[in-house]
Amino acid sequence: MYDSEFSLHYDRFDPDDEALREALTSTGNGYFCTRGTAEWEDMGAVHYPGTYAHRCYNRETTIMGGNPVLNEDLVNLPNWLVLKLRIDGGEAIRLAQTQILSYRHVYDIRTATVIREIRFRDRRGRETSLRSRRFVSMAHPHQGALEWSLTPENWSGRVEIVSALDGRVTNRAVARYRDLEARHLDPVSPRTYGPETIALKVQIRQSDIYIAQAARTRVFREGENGSLLIDRDLYQMEDYIQQVLAFEVTQGATVRIEKMVAMFTARDDAITEPLASVGRHVLRYPDFDEAFDEHVAAWDELWDIGDIRLPGEPRAQLLLRLHISHVLQVCSRHTSRLDAGVPARGLNGEAYRGHVFWDELFVYPFLGMRVPEITKGLILYRYRRLSEAQAAASEAGYRGAMFPWQSGSDGTEETQMVHLNPLSGRWDPDLSRNQRHVSAAIFYNVWHYYQATDDVDFLADYGAEMMLEIARFWASIAHYNPERDRYEIHGVMGPDEFHERYPGSTAAGLRNNAYTNVMVAWISARALDVFEVLSKSRQTALRARLRVTDEELRVWSEMSRKMFVPYHDGVISQFEGYEDLEELDWDHYRAEYGNIGRMDRILRAEGRDPNAYKVAKQADTVMLFFLFDDAELRPLFEQLGYPYDLDLVRRTVDYYDQRTSHGSTLSHVTFAGVLATFDPQSSWERFKLALESDVSDLQGGTTKEGIHMGVMGGTLDLVQRYYVGARGYGDVLVFRPKLISHLDGVAFSMRYRGTPLRVHIAGDTLSVRAEAEGFRVPVRVALNGDSAELGPGDSHDFRLATVRA
Repeated sequence: MYDSEFSLHYDRFDPDDEALREALTSTGNGYFCTRGTAEWEDMGAVHYPGTYAHRCYNRETTIMGGNPVLNEDLVNLPNWLVLKLRIDGGEAIRLAQTQILSYRHVYDIRTATVIREIRFRDRRGRETSLRSRRFVSMAHPHQGALEWSLTPENWSGRVEIVSALDGRVTNRAVARYRDLEARHLDPVSPRTYGPETIALKVQIRQSDIYIAQAARTRVFREGENGSLLIDRDLYQMEDYIQQVLAFEVTQGATVRIEKMVAMFTARDDAITEPLASVGRHVLRYPDFDEAFDEHVAAWDELWDIGDIRLPGEPRAQLLLRLHISHVLQVCSRHTSRLDAGVPARGLNGEAYRGHVFWDELFVYPFLGMRVPEITKGLILYRYRRLSEAQAAASEAGYRGAMFPWQSGSDGTEETQMVHLNPLSGRWDPDLSRNQRHVSAAIFYNVWHYYQATDDVDFLADYGAEMMLEIARFWASIAHYNPERDRYEIHGVMGPDEFHERYPGSTAAGLRNNAYTNVMVAWISARALDVFEVLSKSRQTALRARLRVTDEELRVWSEMSRKMFVPYHDGVISQFEGYEDLEELDWDHYRAEYGNIGRMDRILRAEGRDPNAYKVAKQADTVMLFFLFDDAELRPLFEQLGYPYDLDLVRRTVDYYDQRTSHGSTLSHVTFAGVLATFDPQSSWERFKLALESDVSDLQGGTTKEGIHMGVMGGTLDLVQRYYVGARGYGDVLVFRPKLISHLDGVAFSMRYRGTPLRVHIAGDTLSVRAEAEGFRVPVRVALNGDSAELGPGDSHDFRLATVRA
């Protein structure tokens, strides 16, 4: 019944695992997403119904220890799922109160549909089968749908179906946040739209965003046309409304209940107000089956352009498709029309409070080579907050644009000043706002979007301004050291969050983080290249508006050649002074704690300072070799006047691999990509770990709080950019395949500079075909010195090296 290459299966109910399953089987469409919670269950220790939508943030203050703590959260919106069964006037059926005879929870990855098939016996011996199907429509952004097929197996009687919209929800999904204010919704009003339809309107408390939902509930007897005649009762409060549908059922006869739902917010386009809109839309919706067909058709189109086939690796194939599905549920074409970024934990949990970090760096390579309009829309989220980034830089004493480490509604810095350590129970200072490298990631994303699309208009209208202001920021935070004849950057953190400052120092940040400084050298060079792309008139206008002086251009040019990069013991130092830190007794901590991913929390709970040790949470210096290949880094280091060769890369990667706890899911992605060149088998093992990060909850309890968008997008990028080796260099798309033994049969579609391509590896041949339909411009493809220009319908076969990893 279910395609094993496109579905997750759970064949027994496990209360301890249910929260994880709810996150993994969420259903979404890029506008809103709903966790895979059973409709008949209430929020509690086992179940957590949650619905989240882009842009729906709220800021609240909690008094802790006499101090105000301000937090902005992505809000858990009213629960539209509520559908409960009562038999002969009894209490609503819940699984904990029944004997489960059979249970199956299925997630159809291809259509993002959650299905449950249950047979249960209640306390009076009545046996009932229930099949539930639910989706959030990819065809219509405001539509959700739910269907029950209910069969009384050994009884007849009267049943009541409770269909409700519940606005009493709070944000309680993450245990370590529960001391913080969790109520974000105020009631406005319930109402009805005829006998079949209920509606509810609420308001987000601080941000004043109105949210409305409407639900149309109908009952059908299987095999008969038209709705049953049923008795309906209405009950409502300010923040809750329900209908009770009562009717007779007969042993062995199946009845079908469908609940069609519409959701709008006050920030949507082309509406007068959300309550009126949900009422109009839900009354126009077709029945469940027709709506599902439209939903499937929309997903079919996405799979045509987004699927990655890896037939020789069944487990990897399944998980790649799970990741594709989740990435597209959070970032779809619907998202591109919104003012939305990439929340690091998706739209199916409350971890990181729904904030936008740098994880988009790992998501855009997949999206940008398939549906670049999504990437463009997401980058515009950053552009709309450019003025806030400029203000942040100015307030900190810098020029240009300094984007926040954590961003939410308006682009101000949302990083907490304190962070709860669950091992010690203490609130420790949080200095992670000093991860200024997020601005470097944004610059990188804009440039690579342009490279993949040749979208000069976007660069001229939006991208160039961001890039130049980011370059200006780095020039202002850097300072020239005449003794070294080098530019240096002090007071920042790299991607490794275990090192926030020097041990014993009260000053935040580090000196000369290598990742940051090399990125800044690259940025300084690319900022100058931006002017070469723009027309003369646009160059003149942009320089005049931003007041870019010749002296600034001179400094950028000099920084591209004179950034300081620290070395020690034949490797690139993570930051200046790294060699003076203490070594960690890794064997001791592995034996003592098992999972040592969060060594910072372990050390702090022991009264030690993680800043004092050579221990990294995730790839930091190694990120350089992930983002840039040898063809890019070699000339960059040569221009800087530093030694660089593959032996240096190998030594540096090995050095930090031995000193990294991999406490971030992104770390396995990064090391897998870098090791593809040096240690293919280790690369593949880490790729498999990255694939399992969420589905197997390798971090031990974090996935239930929300999926990890970075690792999901990153695994897709590994196949595309590191194993098949597809990278764009201006007008040429170059392939450098690795791990060929695992890639036989791999196939995917991609789009380069507007032209759709089909890539396929079979045996020792890599084939690239330019599709005639949608063709835009000829694309030159290359591999190992062999190249060809592809016109519409053209294809070219490359012979692969016979060495197989």
